[in-house]
Amino acid sequence: MPRHGETSTPVPSGTVRAHDVARWCAGNGWPVHPLAPGRKTPAANCPTCRENGHHNTQDCPCLPEGRWCHGFRAATTNTARIDDWWGANPAMGVGVACGPAGLVVLDVDAHSAEVPDRSRLLPGIPIHDRVDLTGLGSGFDTLALLAAYRKQPDPAKDETTLRVRTPSGGLHIWYRNTRPDTRFRSSTGSSPKVALAWQVDIRADNGYIVAPTNRTPQGSYVPVGDTRLPAPLPDWLADELTRTGHATVQGSEGAAPTDPTATPEALRTPLEPRAVPHPRPRTRRTPRTAQRLLDPLLAEVAACATTPQGASFTEKLNRAAYTAGGLVAGGHLSEPQVRDLLAEAARTARPHQPQRNTTIIDSALAAGATRPLHPQGRP
Repeated sequence: MPRHGETSTPVPSGTVRAHDVARWCAGNGWPVHPLAPGRKTPAANCPTCRENGHHNTQDCPCLPEGRWCHGFRAATTNTARIDDWWGANPAMGVGVACGPAGLVVLDVDAHSAEVPDRSRLLPGIPIHDRVDLTGLGSGFDTLALLAAYRKQPDPAKDETTLRVRTPSGGLHIWYRNTRPDTRFRSSTGSSPKVALAWQVDIRADNGYIVAPTNRTPQGSYVPVGDTRLPAPLPDWLADELTRTGHATVQGSEGAAPTDPTATPEALRTPLEPRAVPHPRPRTRRTPRTAQRLLDPLLAEVAACATTPQGASFTEKLNRAAYTAGGLVAGGHLSEPQVRDLLAEAARTARPHQPQRNTTIIDSALAAGATRPLHPQGRP
């Protein structure tokens, strides 16, 4: 089987069977899994998995038995299994598991949404007030702004790689990860914690992307231009993903996240000459203030209880524990106190995996403790 990027078979186009698309993806080395007919979400789990929604997927017998339970975790390149799945269910769509496929996909949204403050458009990059943002309203704009800032071509116009127009008017820009020692985590462009740019989602490890030519009632996922294979991820984009906290060490899903505030100075040059920051006024630091900083992160962890899969639980627990470790190191909260809070939030969301929860908490607390955090920010 050819490795991804080495096939000479063109992507199916026009009105084609999902079965053919699944086989084409597998031929490129991209593991695939079924999507619910006419939707962009994974096909439903079997009745047993639905009843045991909180069970550990690693111990689930459905995956080795060839069922499609648990979405992208069931993805495969096995042609016999693909023939079985789509042969019996031709209306199902095709999802591609980005992590195992070695893919990093920029999911550029064009949703109608209120534009946030300019400080949140490009996380970690100060945009001077003199920069005119009139007309900015989508991920296309913020991605172009980021590219212009770095003096690089706009990825949305990159004709060297596979690009797919979505039914909502967005764009999927497919790239191959060519850094074997680095993995990139998935994120949403609206996240205040880990994001590349507003309305630009990242589909990578622990995520999937809808394959080209899939159809929904809203429309089809249509390839743009002539290129039908992903190009290597540009170095500058890989650097940006690392800067914004997307990079992880290969095989360390439970490791503490890269701190996105630790931006290399060479990458922090603003769009206008950077003003000298005013000293932060001294304020009284109290446990109550620190608790207000931690509480929303704990709430995000606990809220994963309503979503058995695909809620980014590990990332959210990592973030909460990393922040807690910094607050402990800064002298604002006690370690026993934050451990109890973290354990309770994790137990609420994932009660079936106490050992794994503890491992994530221990690792992220230790990482956060290396950078003391104060309620007004890290020094």
